[in-house]
Amino acid sequence: MLKMNKKTQITLQDIAVELNVTKVTVSKALRDHPDISKEKTELVKETARKMGYYPNFAARNLSSKKTNTIGVIVPVIANNFFAQVIESIYDYAFKNDYEIILAVSQEDSERERKHLETMLSMRVDGIMISLTEHSSNMDMFRKIKKMGVPLVFFDRVPNMKAINSVTVDNVLGAFIAVEQAINKGYKEIGFLAGYDDINIGRERMEGFNKALEKYKIKKNNKWIIHAGYSKADGYNGFMELHKRGNIPEFIFAVTFPVALGVYCAAEELGLKIPTDFDILCFGNSNINKYLKPSLSCIDQDADELARQSVDSIFNIINSTASIRAKEIKITPKLIIRETCI
Repeated sequence: MLKMNKKTQITLQDIAVELNVTKVTVSKALRDHPDISKEKTELVKETARKMGYYPNFAARNLSSKKTNTIGVIVPVIANNFFAQVIESIYDYAFKNDYEIILAVSQEDSERERKHLETMLSMRVDGIMISLTEHSSNMDMFRKIKKMGVPLVFFDRVPNMKAINSVTVDNVLGAFIAVEQAINKGYKEIGFLAGYDDINIGRERMEGFNKALEKYKIKKNNKWIIHAGYSKADGYNGFMELHKRGNIPEFIFAVTFPVALGVYCAAEELGLKIPTDFDILCFGNSNINKYLKPSLSCIDQDADELARQSVDSIFNIINSTASIRAKEIKITPKLIIRETCI
């Protein structure tokens, strides 16, 4: 029978005394060391569980020089895409016996910098980050690279050479979206675009332009609004288009939240989709089924982006030699629902 122990923290020595074995035996059994028989290992683990033992990760990490933690920094969390990515990152990391330390920059580059400093002070084994919409100072990232801390950018990446990154092919995705509108006969094409500070703004604009150029559709700058990536940006951007007095036949939204803002603005103005104007966006969402009409979109495959990102950080962490930086691009796909059909 197990002895009741009033100590708040059960130690290896407590388990050893309970089983009348050495502390070394307990330690090896809990680590599945081949020196210990399968039967003994199971007995030690079961006893540890019943006694309420939790490993001292701090002590273990001092000896292994690893914390088994990864820092993850995202610009927003109240966004379906990032919510999906975070859940998938947690899942893939957990399967590799790693914990995630999550921080949200809230589209603030100064908060982003402080989060990076916190991650470094916590001695995380690696950092995964998606930039804020206005990240422009790359000094901190250069410092992290110089320190040799594994670093992987995902979705939103900086304009830096020799970085590890995982992104969707933004140029191709935007091209496919605008091409779909053109194939449906639209010639008045607007774009609620992002900022050029980060890749998704630049690259989705590039894809937009390439589609217009290929099909010889005249670009009207009055139908292009450069704003952010949120629902509020979509709402304000569409209201600005409405003030200009000429809503285009079709609007391409740079993100799903931006498209959602357009829906809200259109309802407020008494405009119907797709009767008064049509729309398609970059990015998918599981709340799409609640929209009327449901929104056609460019799907980024959040789960695949997360998986590739986690694989990349583990490849760097577990490598015994320096490896060449790798930029991975995921092919997007067009999903047709009830708009732009």
